[in-house]
Amino acid sequence: MAARTIADEGEFGLIAAVTSGLTMPDAVTVGPGDDCAVFAPTGQVVVSTDALYEDVHFRKAWSGPHDVGRKAVGSALADVEAMGATPLGVVVALSAPPETPTDWVLEFTKGVREECELAGAALVGGDTTRGPAIGVVVTVFGDLQGRTPLLRSGARPGDVVAYVGRLGMAAAGLAVLGRGFRSPGAVVRAHRVPEVPYGQGRVASQAGATSLIDCSDGPLADLGHVARASGVAIDLDSGSLDVDEAQKTVAAAIGGGDPLNYILTGGDDHALLGTFAGSDVPQGWTVIGRVLPLGPDAEASVTVDGKVWSGDAGGWRHF
Repeated sequence: MAARTIADEGEFGLIAAVTSGLTMPDAVTVGPGDDCAVFAPTGQVVVSTDALYEDVHFRKAWSGPHDVGRKAVGSALADVEAMGATPLGVVVALSAPPETPTDWVLEFTKGVREECELAGAALVGGDTTRGPAIGVVVTVFGDLQGRTPLLRSGARPGDVVAYVGRLGMAAAGLAVLGRGFRSPGAVVRAHRVPEVPYGQGRVASQAGATSLIDCSDGPLADLGHVARASGVAIDLDSGSLDVDEAQKTVAAAIGGGDPLNYILTGGDDHALLGTFAGSDVPQGWTVIGRVLPLGPDAEASVTVDGKVWSGDAGGWRHF
């Protein structure tokens, strides 16, 4: 007997299956099922949108539907954390071909719900539509709860640079998968699902962070945004960057490159990168550099051990 597809379910049957059994926190007064969700935050609201598309952000051959659901939500909610806000609500729009198995969508939904639960956010709505390939658009909301938003423009000379989360593991996983391998397992899992350090945006805010950013494109690229927005220079200490054994294994196996390149330029881990005044760095964060004043006629930049990094600059451009 052929597996049921989303065409068999129909739009409203699929929505009913996706939203079945959802519970809402007290802050959400109207959940899925009406024209809009309604929530009552205690402070200013932050909002962001991320899109993931098949064969651009993920491949079915590499990632299962549960992985895609978690990654879609986690990569979006990392931006809420980067503002120093508390995750509140998530809206997911799914585009898929009619022949997509219903089981794929249900497993995807399990991943969405699991990541929402990890973050303390509620799935409050969304949409489904026909499309030539699977596409996911996630809109996320966060509550600042009276705190001041953490911006990229707040870094000041004399601050230290620190991070929490993991760096460069997803990039090593992408390198492995791109060559047809499935090990080391740690880096492959990191590519499939990020480990967002939920709650640490709030911790950074309470510790007095001067700036904060989600590390989606690697420290060189993302701290470059901070440097330009703040009008400063940033220098990273390579000796403070711990290289995982799995990253060393991958680098050695695919050509003997410097595994630091994964850490400095690799994205999709969604660690948090922040700047702090002196001793204000929270417990569990690792100091990896410092903020410097710009010299005469100098441009905002990020260096490693006082020099321009000789490897890949990192970052990703869709166009």
